[in-house]
Amino acid sequence: MPDQPPSLRSARWYAPDTLRAFGHRSRARQAGLGAPDYAGKPVIGILNTWTDLNSCHLHFKVTVEAIKRGVLQAGGVPMEIPVMSAGETLTKPTSMLYRNFLAMEAEEMIRANPIDGAVLLGGCDKSTPALLMGAISAGVPSVYVPSGPMMKGHWRGETLGSGSDVWKYWDERRAGRLAEQAWEEIEGGIARSPGHCMTMGTAATMTALAETMGFCIPGASSVPAMDSNHARLAAEAGRQVVANVLSSEAMPTQIATRAAFENAVAVLMAAGGSTNAIVHLIAMAGRAGVDLGLADFDAISRRTPLLADLRPAGRFLMEDFYFAGGLRALLSQMGDDLLQLDLPTVNGRTLRENIAGAEVHLPEVIRPRAEPVAPDGGLAVLGGNLAPRGAVIKHSAASPELLRHTGPAVVFESYPDLAARIDDPDLPATPDSVLVLKGGGPLGAPGMPEWGMLPIPKKLLEAGVRDMVRVSDARMSGTSYGTCVLHVAPESAAGGSLAAVRDGDPITLDVAARRIELGVPEGEIARRLAESPPAPGRRYARGYTRLYLDHVTQADRGCDFDFLEGTAPTPEPAIF
Repeated sequence: MPDQPPSLRSARWYAPDTLRAFGHRSRARQAGLGAPDYAGKPVIGILNTWTDLNSCHLHFKVTVEAIKRGVLQAGGVPMEIPVMSAGETLTKPTSMLYRNFLAMEAEEMIRANPIDGAVLLGGCDKSTPALLMGAISAGVPSVYVPSGPMMKGHWRGETLGSGSDVWKYWDERRAGRLAEQAWEEIEGGIARSPGHCMTMGTAATMTALAETMGFCIPGASSVPAMDSNHARLAAEAGRQVVANVLSSEAMPTQIATRAAFENAVAVLMAAGGSTNAIVHLIAMAGRAGVDLGLADFDAISRRTPLLADLRPAGRFLMEDFYFAGGLRALLSQMGDDLLQLDLPTVNGRTLRENIAGAEVHLPEVIRPRAEPVAPDGGLAVLGGNLAPRGAVIKHSAASPELLRHTGPAVVFESYPDLAARIDDPDLPATPDSVLVLKGGGPLGAPGMPEWGMLPIPKKLLEAGVRDMVRVSDARMSGTSYGTCVLHVAPESAAGGSLAAVRDGDPITLDVAARRIELGVPEGEIARRLAESPPAPGRRYARGYTRLYLDHVTQADRGCDFDFLEGTAPTPEPAIF
């Protein structure tokens, strides 16, 4: 019988002189293991989001071997556990619908099995927040390994950025200014390797914030997927998690503190990151028992300059950011007045120690504080009668002349309605119109898809219009741009005032005043909502989506499940 230290969680499975433990040990032997393989050694679960359905994670078959090597070098036992990918590229209606699924899967796979520590392997959009949400709730030492960005795209001498250039050239094609052959060439040149989007979209944003909070080996979030340093840092993550298990240090709740979330918000602003990070950080904070609200994002944005000149708000791509010094260099530029640097991280050092000696090598990519891209963080939280519980806008990627604008609403009751009418030459839209989409929120869609960058009507594209004010309860891709008001809360399907908007109603956007207003008397708004209760969206009689609709919170609370918020302990599984 193995003599396994009782301090290891896995010892509850393997060590006792019981019938159940006999079964656990015999099945380990069935897998080709014996007592020398696991007795007294930390068992490390490697939660791998690899799948053929997510091209961003295709290299994880190799990455996981590097992690296993590191675990073995440090004296641990690696156990690879496949989990849902939560990739954005193929999942319908949106991987956001399944973020909470992956978070639950990660938490339950750790809790239900003899896992002493975890390495979390993700990258594409929702996998990062989902894995961290699950790890925070599960409460075992965990290290996050980001997939890294893909290589730059290329087409006819131009550098292409995933997402951002898709929207740009799609508009040109719809306007009749881009030939079919050129469009096909762009399709073949924009995604040239495994790895997540190489713009500062949601994936790059969330991996950078995971590192900022202290969940990654320093520098890991900036390394391109195809760079050899990716595998080296993955092996280091394997070694580190074993050390953390043996020392009982760097627990997720010790890292996911209020101060760490404030740092993440500051870096979100300095990097010109995705609006989606607001929803994800609030959800992650809810798992850690940290009260993080929309007001925190706006306050930190106002005092944080935009320093990274990255698409879609800027010019460069993630590979440029890496060679400019990466996240460590950006953090060093921010300094003590914008960051709380004496916070713990997974490698046992403080954030200050982890960025010591970091330098900016390309100051046009990572700007000095005296020459920022913009004086504030480029994300704003809006209030007003159209968004009583808040809405967000990425004004750094919007048209400056539209940041204070009043125009008549052109309303689409649903996404199918939008798709059917947006190119109708008789659509009553002018460049001054405000395009409004209902039914794009957590309940209405369901899942809050990336519908918020509403397409410009074709007749206006042909006339040269490339941006308009757009308002919805949906999200937009972190690679998107334009004057898009997003995450309107409460959403239309939940009875928010967005449901009351009708064609021709005046809507005023005033980013400086942080307002989005419907120019209709409050009594009239209430009357409309009472007379025409909002449609709840599609209803599902069974399955995960039914659970989602019954328990998802609104965007201002992070769209987590109400029964997963907070830090109430979950009993360990009984072992008989």
